Amino acid sequence: MLKLTEQESLELLGSVTLGRVVFTQQALPAIRPVNHIVDEEAVIIRSHLGAAIVSQSAGRGGSVVAYEAENLDPVEHLGWSVIVTGTARLVTEPAAVTRYRTMLRPWVDREMDEVISIQVEMITGIRLVDGRPHD
Repeated sequence: MLKLTEQESLELLGSVTLGRVVFTQQALPAIRPVNHIVDEEAVIIRSHLGAAIVSQSAGRGGSVVAYEAENLDPVEHLGWSVIVTGTARLVTEPAAVTRYRTMLRPWVDREMDEVISIQVEMITGIRLVDGRPHD
């Protein structure tokens, strides 16, 4: 296993479109699969009005969350995983909301009317490499 640099981790995160957001719901950890884009040093996701993460992100200070994405090969045991920790905040500036809605189409057949930005405050990544002895 190799530790990735912050820049490598951010680039790999931007190379996939699906991950998992981890947040607190009723004082317990909750995790949801969501699609994303990376815009500079922020992970952008969409959600629906009424979702726990939306109400938390709309608060004055936002909400501390984790975001994880990976590309793993379960047969060869190779790939990578990246974890972001940061503050999720509702995007309210109209031009930014419009831009992100255009760039990020939801995977589910449901109105996803809210845009959330997770500002990268900490990012770590690992790459799984072939550690088997070769003949």
